[in-house]
Amino acid sequence: MKLGVSTYSLFQALKSGEMDIMAVIDWIADQGGEHVEIVPLGYDLPGNFELADRIREKAASRGIEISNYAIGANFLTDSEEAYQQEIERVKGEVDLAARLGVKKMRHDVAQSADRSIANFNNQLDRMAEACRQIADYALTYGITTSVENHGYFVQHSDRVQALIQAVDRPNFRTTLDVGNFMCADENSVAAVKNNISFASMVHIKDFYLRPSHQNPGQGWFQTLQGNYLRGAIVGHGDIDMRAVLRVIKDSGYDGYISLEFEGMEECRTGTLIGLQNIKRLWEDME
Repeated sequence: MKLGVSTYSLFQALKSGEMDIMAVIDWIADQGGEHVEIVPLGYDLPGNFELADRIREKAASRGIEISNYAIGANFLTDSEEAYQQEIERVKGEVDLAARLGVKKMRHDVAQSADRSIANFNNQLDRMAEACRQIADYALTYGITTSVENHGYFVQHSDRVQALIQAVDRPNFRTTLDVGNFMCADENSVAAVKNNISFASMVHIKDFYLRPSHQNPGQGWFQTLQGNYLRGAIVGHGDIDMRAVLRVIKDSGYDGYISLEFEGMEECRTGTLIGLQNIKRLWEDME
């Protein structure tokens, strides 16, 4: 297991200008992170190969790996032309991932106001074909692409599996986010058990959960069934994090684990405490 941090965890500081991406890499290395996951929010990376080179060189100079490159995408477009354009755009991001030196890349797949299983089944072939073309292109670089359980439409563990099986490529897997299953009202421990064998990358995230009849107000968002979530420091929220980590460890997964913090606390404080909690819980199981 290699424990590191997603740059998304420091989004507060990136957005405010307190840190730039180079300072974020320094900070992660200083906290003992073994890798950095590149999520281009708070800094302008897509299409910027010069910055990709600088990020790669910076990480190497600090002795940490770049684990994954994660971007958005949506293949449920209004026209065939837009569909092909989106596939080509994501292939361009694969080129940038190769420039970063990564062997793993996550891209989103779809957004839809109609989140029903009927619509998912209707759109499955279209989503799978786009992912298949991108995975085949990524294979020329030795890159494994993945879908995250993210964005409501492809969030349930069974839907993620259905897409992976439809794509049918050994280098197309899932970036498994242990917290995001809660957005689809799925128990994290059960969902991680369901999908850990398909994971190329694991995100550790925590949430506070409140039922739909107890609206806590500002700072919370709703799940598919109307319950309420708020980002938490890993280990402080309502996920049984010890049980989740036990499932991951017992599965034999030995790849990158990336901390994602999206709570209301100051981002460096929240990220550091979460990092320490993951280390402590993992070591307690040895």
